[in-house]
Amino acid sequence: MTAVPRQWKELRESSDFVCYEHPTNDESFFIGYFHSLLEPNVLHDHILGPLSNDSNQTFNELYRAIPVGEKEISDDWATIQGKLLRGYVVIQYGLQSDQCMVVNAATAKGRSISTPEIEFTVEGPKEAFVEALNMNLNLIRKRVPYPELRVKEFEVGEISKARVAVCYIKGLTNEQYLNTCIQRITDVQFDQITNITVLQQMIEDNSNSIFPLTIGTERPDYAAWALSSGQICVLMDGSPIAVFAPVNLGYFFITFEDYYLPWIVGSILRVIRMSSVLFSVYSSSLYIAVMTYHGQGISNVFLPTIVTSRMNVPFPPFVEVLILELVIELLREAGARLPTKIGQTIGIVGGIVLGTAAVEAALTSNFLLIIVALSALASFTTPIFRMSATIRLLRFPFIIAAQLGGLLGIFICTIAIFAHLLRLTSLGMPYLVPFYPFRATDAYDTVIRPSYSRFHHRLSYFRSQRPVRFSKEQAKRKKDIDE
Repeated sequence: MTAVPRQWKELRESSDFVCYEHPTNDESFFIGYFHSLLEPNVLHDHILGPLSNDSNQTFNELYRAIPVGEKEISDDWATIQGKLLRGYVVIQYGLQSDQCMVVNAATAKGRSISTPEIEFTVEGPKEAFVEALNMNLNLIRKRVPYPELRVKEFEVGEISKARVAVCYIKGLTNEQYLNTCIQRITDVQFDQITNITVLQQMIEDNSNSIFPLTIGTERPDYAAWALSSGQICVLMDGSPIAVFAPVNLGYFFITFEDYYLPWIVGSILRVIRMSSVLFSVYSSSLYIAVMTYHGQGISNVFLPTIVTSRMNVPFPPFVEVLILELVIELLREAGARLPTKIGQTIGIVGGIVLGTAAVEAALTSNFLLIIVALSALASFTTPIFRMSATIRLLRFPFIIAAQLGGLLGIFICTIAIFAHLLRLTSLGMPYLVPFYPFRATDAYDTVIRPSYSRFHHRLSYFRSQRPVRFSKEQAKRKKDIDE
């Protein structure tokens, strides 16, 4: 067996680890690498080529002769081993020396840039993040060609060794938020971080809350906007999502396409979206409360229709609603887990067949069927998936509260949810800002999407070091700033 450096002996137990000796007139060079991680052309043309050209060159001469930018000399075996596992080639001069040259030859294979699948937009760019961290950083720097844009890289997970990049704009992002984010990332002790969504849960302020406290996006333009607003963007190698924080509750009902549309259109769409969320949460519970405790509140116009609809239904409103809600959730989960074309078929056909059969079998009223269907449809208007899942789950506590106490139960459940929201923070920033603590000057970009002449100041709750975007007086003088 060929002699190899003592540190490499354990690595040879892996079949994809290659190590061999390249003899010279003096000492031999020992080359080691994992062939499953390498780009063969870089290895043969840029590393082995200069090594074979001159048998008398020294270690330092070879270092200068290799035409690869990412290379270094190190004697720390932990660093060398980490580089090996990322696609570097290790070259050691002689068996006695601890110094090794590590040269980057990692393969660049991966998914090419494609259109967004979750946050698809009619207006705006059609590029989405991919699984390669360097390519994602390129997409951000292309949109933020600003010298103060900083990227700090960390390694998380004892087993996964995942590369995590924290992006921010120096002199604009609040230092306290930045330090909090970095400290939480470096304090993570979990050994296997497979995706940024796992890390996302670990760095949030309250991991026991069903409300998401950070936002993930697959759109580079949204991430660039967040950076320019003073927020922090976190990316991870192997994940096509960028997470940014701090955020408030209103951010989860905003789509970035609102900023590509005229401000009146964008504002109307926001109001429709937020109204749909309220309808989705309260509609089923209000039906139970009215039918169980407050029947006298039903208008005479609707009373004959409702009575006729429920005439043959054997279940009380609570059981009726619970059955339909669980069926909707079952169809939604089945459609999400099946292949795309089959899932769409199951969702449409299953919904029609089960809904029609339930009404004909007198298991539910057609009036409630319409309410539940509209409620499920309204929940889909939430642009952020994690918040959409939260809205779906929130309906069940309100349904139980309506059964126990009617409108009073719904009111108590609402107060409990608001009390919980008041305690939440995102990187230390209150979750309900600008409404609590109330800031009238910051409320303009929450419920409505204002014109760009109103963006002369950054939102104050981000505590940016440079709160002014442009002069307010200049916006009044120059009409081209407005839309």
